[in-house]
Amino acid sequence: MFADLGLPNADEHLIKAEIVLGIAARIKSKGLTQAQASKLIGLAQPDVSKLLRGQFSGYSYERLFGFLIALGERVKIEVSDAKTKKQARVELEMS
Repeated sequence: MFADLGLPNADEHLIKAEIVLGIAARIKSKGLTQAQASKLIGLAQPDVSKLLRGQFSGYSYERLFGFLIALGERVKIEVSDAKTKKQARVELEMS
């Protein structure tokens, strides 16, 4: 989708969007309000609202992963060989 829009770094936007969707899912599954989530992850409530509405371009992967950790999730980063340069890419798997 981001590539179709012609955005630079489309892969990065897609992965960040998936992380933010994971954050939103964790907040919902824990039954947290945005105010409660803001205290856990260390953001002001209006910033949590913006993040959950897709305004995440200013956040690094590290910071987004930190939000998941603050919500009690385990983050695992794995690097593996790609057989060809075409197969080299960033993938996100959330369970």
